[in-house]
Amino acid sequence: MANITNEFKFIELPTLLCLGADMLNSLPEIIDRLSLGSKALLITDDFLRLRIGKEVEDILSDSENHSVYTSTIQDSTLDEVDKQLRIHEETQPDFVIGLGGGKPIDIAKSVAFKSNQRFISIPTIASHDGVASSRASIIGSNKRHSIQALPPIAVVADTKILDKSPYKFTAAGCGDIIAKKTAIKDWLLSHRLKNEPISEYSIALSDMTVQLITKNADLIKSQAEGYSRIVVKALISSSLAMCVAGSSRPGSGSEHMFSHALDSFAEKPALHGEQCALGTIMMAYLHDLDWENIKSVMSNLGLSTRAKDFGLKDEEIIQALEIAHTIRPQRFTILGKDGLTHEAAVNIASVTGVIS
Repeated sequence: MANITNEFKFIELPTLLCLGADMLNSLPEIIDRLSLGSKALLITDDFLRLRIGKEVEDILSDSENHSVYTSTIQDSTLDEVDKQLRIHEETQPDFVIGLGGGKPIDIAKSVAFKSNQRFISIPTIASHDGVASSRASIIGSNKRHSIQALPPIAVVADTKILDKSPYKFTAAGCGDIIAKKTAIKDWLLSHRLKNEPISEYSIALSDMTVQLITKNADLIKSQAEGYSRIVVKALISSSLAMCVAGSSRPGSGSEHMFSHALDSFAEKPALHGEQCALGTIMMAYLHDLDWENIKSVMSNLGLSTRAKDFGLKDEEIIQALEIAHTIRPQRFTILGKDGLTHEAAVNIASVTGVIS
């Protein structure tokens, strides 16, 4: 009989997933239920502080047992993390709250991790799958990195707020989910060619998110009341898949490397999910998947399949394809270690219609 190895794997997941209308009003109850303490550091941006941030302040201030200090960020950089850590040390909070899109939540996630505290994630747009993941996307030395953190102890997603957010952000979130199609293929390819370990459960969970968005594309595009609930459920499930895997592997592959490459030099990068969706079309072509079906799903969601509609230039798409393999060289994908030639990059972008 073959020897059986008992392997210990530490998986940390959010304790509470709170999704629904007017969920923000339940914040004091959520804090007390989790025994987080009384004093919060709320990290957000200038735009949201005057709107939803003020609402959070009022909700916590009206509660007898809670107080909050609000701090705003400018970007998701290492310098900003250091700045917020200094504020954290000065204010001595019991826990951290991240309110906003990707940047405030990533900074809050990093600050809480470095301070050995828990944090609550309150997304105001459904544009990315980092709302409940254990990874933080931080810019360092002019390059964006995915760094280790801890997942939030609670995600508080208020569909009344999310329904009112600009639809382009929700469509971008759907694009980030569609990207799992090729991310999974890249991981399986690395498993076959490099013997990289995989997690079948996290792969199944990640694949389910793609199916959820695909099946409900028409409903999502209609923006019917509560439509954001579907997208947030998919984004949270994608975050959980990464928590289970212990890495971003089930959610990030060659299509994300393409997007990060664009971020590094493009004159005006598009939204993360928009770029990842374009990358998914082209990487699906390389994987010999049904890339035309992926374009069809994107169109059903109201998500363009052409780079120029996002303000991206043809030459930027080509350059990003050529250097994408250098973004995370330790991560094996369909791009291999040598990447694409110029001719191949032009061909893949032209054939799939990403460039004219």
